[in-house]
Amino acid sequence: MVSISLCMIVKNEEDVIGRCLESVKGLVDEINIVDTGSTDRTKQIVAQFTDRIFDFEWIHHFAAARNYSFQQATMDYILWLDADDVFLEEDQEKFKALKSSLSPTIDAVSMNYNLSFDSEGNVDALIRRNRLVKKEKSFQWIGAVHEYLEVGGELIESDIAVSHLPLTHDHSRNITIYKTLVESGEILSPRDTFYFANELLDHSQFEEAIYYYELFLTSKLGWVEDNIRACFKLADCYSNLNDPENNFSAILRSFEYDVPRPEACCRLGYHFMEQYKNYEAIFWYEQALIIKQNPNAPFQNKSFSTWLPHLQLCVLFDRLQQYELANAHNELAGSFIPNDAKVLHNKKYFEQTLKSNQTDSQ
Repeated sequence: MVSISLCMIVKNEEDVIGRCLESVKGLVDEINIVDTGSTDRTKQIVAQFTDRIFDFEWIHHFAAARNYSFQQATMDYILWLDADDVFLEEDQEKFKALKSSLSPTIDAVSMNYNLSFDSEGNVDALIRRNRLVKKEKSFQWIGAVHEYLEVGGELIESDIAVSHLPLTHDHSRNITIYKTLVESGEILSPRDTFYFANELLDHSQFEEAIYYYELFLTSKLGWVEDNIRACFKLADCYSNLNDPENNFSAILRSFEYDVPRPEACCRLGYHFMEQYKNYEAIFWYEQALIIKQNPNAPFQNKSFSTWLPHLQLCVLFDRLQQYELANAHNELAGSFIPNDAKVLHNKKYFEQTLKSNQTDSQ
């Protein structure tokens, strides 16, 4: 059986670090925590799980801190987590099975990263990250912010998931780092250009975000998945600026990189729905349900291929007074989110509407 070192960087994580380490302590052989300047009880809580606590002066560069944390590992493989991540019970069991069966010829293992959950507790957004890597390969982290782990060799995709369960978020940290880099004259990589644009969008700086998304896309150096996401985020910028024409163009631009994704179809459906072009909207929402996505796709938001198009089709068929079809789509939406307020409201509405129509026809 291989041995595993957990390597983490933390700062002021007293609210979540105990939960994280509790979920992983039975899975790893060593816990290494690199603290970048905590002023709360983080270190005291960590000390209940390990004495391997290291200090690293924060230099506004996440890759540097993560690479330092990897240098502390002494086991065969390195696992990395953030303080607000956890292994749920099912994934703990899967991880144990992986650890007992992992061939030492494997250089890296990717896992799902569950980003958000719906009201029923089902995962509705996830990405895939390289999560477990062989120490002797000395894989490096790259990037001051939104850093990534560059890996190669023999790779496998695991069905294990890490769940991201944040309680708080420092909204200004990342954009501050990026703006400092830009002001210092540093030329951002295409990837950093994309993520800087994301930060600008998140801070409602829409015109500047558009500039950097365009800079990223016109470079033609981006990863295809980031190109597609950039198109959707450009559409969000134009939507916030009340520019439906450019919003529409940005969605269509995503077709340059791949076949239409369910998200693109839903966005186009909404565009036509807002104009009361019901049949056009129905066409695109139905496409969102037809398209099959790769279950191991690196970015997934399951709402665009499950309950969301069904709920919108419910509204559209109701507009056309096709009440039975509208009700059927509401029931299908309810199969994914049975306790959603909109689904329950629609259920009562259709019970009355269909009953009234049946009475009128008699």
